[in-house]
Amino acid sequence: MSEHPILFSAPMVRALLDGRKTQTRRIVNPQPDHDAIIAVGEIGTSRGAAYVRYPDSGGLTTRLPFPYGQPGDRLWVRENCRAEELESGLVGVRYQADGAFREIENTQEAAESWFDLRHYGRGTKVGLLYGRIVPSIHMPRWASRITLEITGIRVERLLMISEDDCAAEGIARPEWNRNDTVLAYSIPYRNLWESIHGLGSWHINPWVWVVEFQRCKP
Repeated sequence: MSEHPILFSAPMVRALLDGRKTQTRRIVNPQPDHDAIIAVGEIGTSRGAAYVRYPDSGGLTTRLPFPYGQPGDRLWVRENCRAEELESGLVGVRYQADGAFREIENTQEAAESWFDLRHYGRGTKVGLLYGRIVPSIHMPRWASRITLEITGIRVERLLMISEDDCAAEGIARPEWNRNDTVLAYSIPYRNLWESIHGLGSWHINPWVWVVEFQRCKP
């Protein structure tokens, strides 16, 4: 078993904490040639990789390694946070997604690591000493509060997402379209996708890794 970092936005962190999110989609990089893919059935996952077959290749395949490991491996979640010291002198990490505060371990090593995190930036407010918000990409391993175990990996086109997949992505079905199609149900997920990847990125319909996971017990 190995561990790999993975970034999540604040809404998705809240969905993880609520137990609503058990899937994530990440763009395959580099993207296979859209015209070169024979069919979805020609792509399978094995040992943390996808195997893509191209026309006129004589049966040869191209291996695309999965960047997060394989089933059984763990993902530690990176999210926006900041180091904070309370008026009582208690030090810990404040998470931007939900405002939760977690005390650090009472060790010299933890204290030194916290000091480094705090010096990402400083400010004072009403007796509190805190650092600036640290972007998720810079969160150290010790500050992560969520660990996930990979239970499955597959490769598909983004627009193949199903109604069940939307729910597993942490998207609640809007009340106003309960009898509508999966296309209507996917609108909130499309909006989320484009907020991350840019306007129009949904209709590009890229190949994506579909990562299924379960949350590990603290």
